[in-house]
Amino acid sequence: MNKLLVITAVIAFLALGAESFRGPRQVEEEKGTVATVVDTLKSYYDQSVDTASGYVETIKGYKLNEKAKNLYEDTFRAISTYAGVFNDQLYHILYPQESS
Repeated sequence: MNKLLVITAVIAFLALGAESFRGPRQVEEEKGTVATVVDTLKSYYDQSVDTASGYVETIKGYKLNEKAKNLYEDTFRAISTYAGVFNDQLYHILYPQESS
């Protein structure tokens, strides 16, 4: 019986001690007007960044860099050919060959 009384006293002491270690409840504060506006602007910014990222990924899917590179190479080849022909014509105009 003494053991039961001691155990009950220890449990009561621990329960009261544990009560004092509880932290105070934190009350959620209501957001002010400025915080609401800032949160709204942040959400708009995040949406616009996500949309722009989606567009960039779509454009990368079209492989425009590769197409532009091919167009440049083809144009450069054609211009080089015509520049060579023009150079030859100009040379023959300036230095005509004499027939013997």
